[in-house]
Amino acid sequence: MTSDVHSLIGPYVLDAVNDLERASFERHLRECAVCRSEVDDLREASARLADGAWSVPPPSLRTTVLTAIGTTRQLAPASAPVPARPRRLRLVAAAAAMVVAVGGVLAVQEHRVRVEQATAQAARASEARVRDVLAAPDLQIREQQLTGGGRVTVAMSRLRNAGVVMLAADAAPGGGHVYQLWTVRSRVPVSEGALAAGQTTAVRIVEGMDRASDVGVTVEPAGGSATPTLPMIADLKVA
Repeated sequence: MTSDVHSLIGPYVLDAVNDLERASFERHLRECAVCRSEVDDLREASARLADGAWSVPPPSLRTTVLTAIGTTRQLAPASAPVPARPRRLRLVAAAAAMVVAVGGVLAVQEHRVRVEQATAQAARASEARVRDVLAAPDLQIREQQLTGGGRVTVAMSRLRNAGVVMLAADAAPGGGHVYQLWTVRSRVPVSEGALAAGQTTAVRIVEGMDRASDVGVTVEPAGGSATPTLPMIADLKVA
């Protein structure tokens, strides 16, 4: 509990005090007209800040605001009545700090929502493309066993100018290594993406599959490599 009861004005208005602090501060309010006036003014300012605000704030909002309050020095009122102008200036400063804190939290929240929406939209588009390729009337399917167990399957369509590469390994590589998929185009290996550590299955869309002669799988350091580490654990001829 804080030793300066005057510093509880902000936390009290925001309902951020414990039972002992609330009881002590409310006893103080009965005797201190200055604090009663500041409590009323700060409540009014908080209510105005809420006008037109998002009706469902993010869960971290309260914690962020209270942390800012806890690290901001609050001045105790003088024993004599405080003139209206300095009190308003303090309230304006407190309100401005709250606006900055709230605005920052909402900006982070909105960015996260946009990223999640973009990720979900990309996943839906990828799924639709997979279905489109697999439904092609000229679909051709090839597969090969992986060294160490499992298989890689390639379903390709010249009409769709794309292929679907499906990896299903029996176990993840050891030593922090990962699987990486490749196509070979004009004798040049092109990375089609590395899997995450511990990941044993993957489905990848490969555009322009008609220009590829091979689909390969290698074991690489975490994060993948710029060029394949030989020997490949699968090298499937697709052309």
